[in-house]
Amino acid sequence: MDSIFNPLVGGLLIGLTATLYLLTMGKVIGISGILSQFLFSKERLLPFLFIAGLIIGGSAYGLLTEQTVAFPETRSPALLIISGLLVGYGTRLGGGCTSGHGVCGISRLSPRSIVATLIFMVTAILTVAIAH
Repeated sequence: MDSIFNPLVGGLLIGLTATLYLLTMGKVIGISGILSQFLFSKERLLPFLFIAGLIIGGSAYGLLTEQTVAFPETRSPALLIISGLLVGYGTRLGGGCTSGHGVCGISRLSPRSIVATLIFMVTAILTVAIAH
């Protein structure tokens, strides 16, 4: 039952959060936009609280449940930095991250978000197929 229940509850909470954020802030939720606001805007308190909530919520879930996540083999710090920069560049190039396009953009029937999410999914599927 947990294998069905946890993703369902998680999805409902993500949808509720996205809806509440849109209604209270008047903005579509997206992690890249919130992180950018935290790093480069004068208004840093709300983005900080949002990011802190992500970290605290995920950590609390990990502590309160018996969920385990297998981590891949260790990578070099240089490779991690380069990968992070490429993801950041792709996020800026794509006009948002997967959470913004996939959760909020599709729910608003945004053609740009639908195309972006399809590209994300096809790329992920091809990457897994090639890697394995």
